[in-house]
Amino acid sequence: MTTTLNAESVPTTRIVALGMVKAPLTPEQQRDIMSQEVPETLRLYLAGKIDQWFARQDGKGVIFLLNLTSVEEASSLLEALPLGRAKLMTFELVPVGPLFPLGLLLGKP
Repeated sequence: MTTTLNAESVPTTRIVALGMVKAPLTPEQQRDIMSQEVPETLRLYLAGKIDQWFARQDGKGVIFLLNLTSVEEASSLLEALPLGRAKLMTFELVPVGPLFPLGLLLGKP
């Protein structure tokens, strides 16, 4: 029996969260919301939910590499952050896993 290697045959090991603010934050929003956003995000990092975090070079948001395997869990977690609760940031969530074409180098499974 031959197993075909494809994206569906490898597990989701992380979620890449591409965050974008809907509009530039006002000075009041920066002061009020970000004073809550930063500590809550840090708590997620310390809990092992966020593996890596980056600022977008275009200044429009963040990119998180999440130690999660469920898009639904990632969505719930991010929507619970202050910017999510205020509906000021949206996320594109991309499940990722091992680079499956590398398995072809192994020959028969």
